[in-house]
Amino acid sequence: MPRRVARTVLRGPGRSDALRLPDKHWNSGDDPADGCSTRSEVLIHEAVEPPVVGPRCRLTGGSWWSYYDQTIVTSASGLDIDHMVPLAEAWDSGASAWTAQRREAYANDQGAEASLVAVTARSNRSKADQDPAQWLPPAGDAHCRYAAEWTGTKLRWNLTVDGTERAALNDLASVCPDQTVTYTPAT
Repeated sequence: MPRRVARTVLRGPGRSDALRLPDKHWNSGDDPADGCSTRSEVLIHEAVEPPVVGPRCRLTGGSWWSYYDQTIVTSASGLDIDHMVPLAEAWDSGASAWTAQRREAYANDQGAEASLVAVTARSNRSKADQDPAQWLPPAGDAHCRYAAEWTGTKLRWNLTVDGTERAALNDLASVCPDQTVTYTPAT
């Protein structure tokens, strides 16, 4: 993991006041014909026990594992889909220079399992738009995985890191020597 953290590009600190959302947030997903949004497709894919998919992709039943807080959730409404690197963080890290089409692709990225993660609404809302220097999952056992997935997402999308973010990632890498960072550059 330390080698991958070292490959991230450093930027200055600070949060932009600019618009953070893509022009179009959840789109019709990887299979527009199924009537499911990206959010629903992620929920279906990550289910531990598959939900019933009803008309207009209404999900009932099922269960999910929220690895941030190591909790089983039995209702899709109790889950948020977390952007591993939040939209505001992505904006400040280089997405502000992207086209609307690329921002939509980022916001709906199902090409890497770590990009969008089903987690409890509580954990996602406590994270908000913070980076690993400011927030880590409540479950200590999740920190190494989280740091690797954060780093992989930053590298996948060629997003920069600030100094405190890189320091936090280096600290995590030092206690997670066997954690692997994997990514495929986004096209």
